[in-house]
Amino acid sequence: MKFILLMQTGSNMNFPPMHTWPADDIKGHIRFMMGFSKGLRDSGELVVSEGLSWPGEAVLVRADAEGKPSLSSAFPAGKEYLMGLWIINVPTKERAYEIAAQASAAPGPGGAPVNMAIEVRQIPGGPPPEFLA
Repeated sequence: MKFILLMQTGSNMNFPPMHTWPADDIKGHIRFMMGFSKGLRDSGELVVSEGLSWPGEAVLVRADAEGKPSLSSAFPAGKEYLMGLWIINVPTKERAYEIAAQASAAPGPGGAPVNMAIEVRQIPGGPPPEFLA
């Protein structure tokens, strides 16, 4: 079973924004995430993992009346936003939840676990059959 794990942060954080952390704490967090992903890759459970750029760099794109790109800011102040993702292939949803909890406990300021929200959604592999008729 494939699942996507979405690392979310924003107004619901119980820790300060990462860009305000001391450099050593940011390095420790990144080392943890790289090791975490390596462990999933080594176990054969990882399909892909990616960290994302800072939310201020995100842009929403919509087609205008002529079908051309119309750009706007993606994240108003205080909104939750996506910072990274993993796609995993595991035998059960319970295993996906275990992996999400491990990611949630990544170290933050002073090395304390940040306990960030990790959204877990199954990737069904295609549309429901009733929509293919």
